[in-house]
Amino acid sequence: MFEIGEYVLKIGNGVCRIDQIGHPDFAIGDKKQMYYYLVPETKKGTKLYVPVDGAEGRIRDVMTKDEAIELIEHMDEIAPLNVKVEKLREQEYKDAIRSGKPEQIVSVIKDLYFRRKKRLDAGKKTTACDEKYFRMAEDELYTELAFVLDKERDDIPEMISDIISKK
Repeated sequence: MFEIGEYVLKIGNGVCRIDQIGHPDFAIGDKKQMYYYLVPETKKGTKLYVPVDGAEGRIRDVMTKDEAIELIEHMDEIAPLNVKVEKLREQEYKDAIRSGKPEQIVSVIKDLYFRRKKRLDAGKKTTACDEKYFRMAEDELYTELAFVLDKERDDIPEMISDIISKK
């Protein structure tokens, strides 16, 4: 169980601080159900509610600074997402991002980066779907890295590039 004041990653909402644990006023049905009251770091003034039972898979510990540096240092070793069935591409992107696993999100970013490059080299535009999931994946990953490394989100891509190029 997470504690009040602890920072967690709410999949799809980024880094949040646990503000309270308790029974919300809006609870319908099981009045004994406990909830985490989460305050997103990037959306101040917003509160998110996640049931304590079933929180696994919806929130997780924020990675440590060492884990973040290690992830960046090994990004070049992470394979792009291997989508075998084109019709399932969007679903595979969704599933990988919703997993909340940084390595999975990196694989989506890499897949979409190479896919974009291939299309542009062929004189084609990128698809709206690809752009949507590229932004989602970047936002999910870069927001957490920025928080953990105490950087601005916009500085993360350059920092990643610098660390990888120094290897």
